[in-house]
Amino acid sequence: MKALLINCTLKRAPRFSNTEALAKKAAQQLEAKGIETEIIRLNDYHVLTGNTSDEGEGDEWPLILEKIRACNIFVMATPIWMGHLASTAQKVIERLDAIFRDENLIDEKTGQFMPYNKVAGCLVTGNEDGAHSCAAQALWSLQEVGFTIPPNVNAYWVGMAGGEQDYVEAGGERYLYTNKSLRYMTENLAWFAQLLRDNPIGTNLLAAEEKAKQES
Repeated sequence: MKALLINCTLKRAPRFSNTEALAKKAAQQLEAKGIETEIIRLNDYHVLTGNTSDEGEGDEWPLILEKIRACNIFVMATPIWMGHLASTAQKVIERLDAIFRDENLIDEKTGQFMPYNKVAGCLVTGNEDGAHSCAAQALWSLQEVGFTIPPNVNAYWVGMAGGEQDYVEAGGERYLYTNKSLRYMTENLAWFAQLLRDNPIGTNLLAAEEKAKQES
């Protein structure tokens, strides 16, 4: 199985990213289960603003989309800015919206969207508050486009109010609650990914849509 973790830090490589530090810890746990993992930074790609699969010349989102297509586990990792998702994380959500309209991302026989039979989770880092709100936005959006969201698949670390130390500087790597929730996340993502690979979702969305038309 394959896992793709997308780091939505606003920083470009090779600058240090606390969000990536947490993502690397998740990747190590998934790799220990025999799952091939890859971490990418959205900012290392030239991703144009939009809501289609390909926004034209210079847009590198199609490269990322193929990585998502190939994975069984998808994890969005985002920092918190002003209590909200990073703009880069929002861009990922907006670009995934193309799944509803792109025939290449929809199964011809069932109408299932490309993320069907893939599981997703999220990681959040930042100072003060906003982790629950960010996780809610990310996970809701991911299930909307077809990912399966198992239980307990978000992990986060937030620092003290007004603090200047982030995840690594403040010793977050040794913080029990974050480590516990991260273990919950990787265990459940791996278990449900295997479940869906062995037992794909059989829902026929095209048939469901026809029934909806008849009663509307």
